[in-house]
Amino acid sequence: MGEIAPGPFSGFLTPFTKGTRQKVKWLVDFVRALYPKANELIYDNYNAVVCGWSPTDRAGHIFCSVAVFRTNENLHFGFYWGSALPDPEKLLLGKGNQYRYLLVKDLSLFPKAYVKKLIREAFALSLSKVKEPAQLSNGQILVKSISASKRPANRPGSREKKKP
Repeated sequence: MGEIAPGPFSGFLTPFTKGTRQKVKWLVDFVRALYPKANELIYDNYNAVVCGWSPTDRAGHIFCSVAVFRTNENLHFGFYWGSALPDPEKLLLGKGNQYRYLLVKDLSLFPKAYVKKLIREAFALSLSKVKEPAQLSNGQILVKSISASKRPANRPGSREKKKP
């Protein structure tokens, strides 16, 4: 398994372990294969690095995302409007009003067929939220935010060091 193609998102993943970067690459490739024309919205936040896929340049239209958390390298495969998705197998985690996710620890256990159905539903829901057809765009990679400060990692072997 290789690295994510050079570009904005791969650059934000350098603080993470090789194993985490490889899992992220697999998840990114999974979504890109299904929705190659979706826009990729990148957020380098205090707690996490996130790549979300959207038919527009707006966060409110993101249909799925991959988030890597700085403190423990937990991976979320998330759905911005996940609380509105049918989840008959009850695999999605989260208790908030909107966001739901799968905690990805082992790619061999990732429910690909089920997630493809969820993504299809999430994409349709996302499109229904686009009020102006002029907002639709294809294939952009947009860095939406970069936090000046980052939460220090607290995992063994971390490349990031806690500040005294």
